[in-house]
Amino acid sequence: MENIATSYLTRAEFWLCITTLIYFLMNGAQIFETLVFVPKWTASPPDNFKILLDGKGTSLKFFWIIFHSLHEITFLLAIIFCWKIELVRNWLLILFAVHFAVRVWTLAFFAPNVIDFQKVAKNPTLAKDLIIRTSLWQTLNYVRVAIFIAVSIGLIPLCMKLFNLRH
Repeated sequence: MENIATSYLTRAEFWLCITTLIYFLMNGAQIFETLVFVPKWTASPPDNFKILLDGKGTSLKFFWIIFHSLHEITFLLAIIFCWKIELVRNWLLILFAVHFAVRVWTLAFFAPNVIDFQKVAKNPTLAKDLIIRTSLWQTLNYVRVAIFIAVSIGLIPLCMKLFNLRH
């Protein structure tokens, strides 16, 4: 590894710590949603789907859009500012690839299903296989949240590695 300036390490540490902090905050929100909110709307489909509706329930759409956008910006900044530190950069790229894959899965499976569940809340005649679909959604959500938690835990040794470079 080339000689890295203290100011470079400071910026790398800052952005890696920020993205780690935001990731853990996001995990807290995901765990809360998974343990408190999801069981409420999956308990009795389609009767409880009304809590998913914008303006009538507890829609978290804008919260998640803002939170994920902010986090992904900080994650990319951490990668940019850690670029010269090969081991940290490589692990960040791996963790980001896993994170990105789960985000694609979220946009391809979880979000469209919630949108469908919202449509069912407005028009119950659209209901098809709700028990199976909500059960699958809930089960796969546990997997998704676990992967996000694993990625955030994977950031901790990288923070430690950066801090140890000064000594």
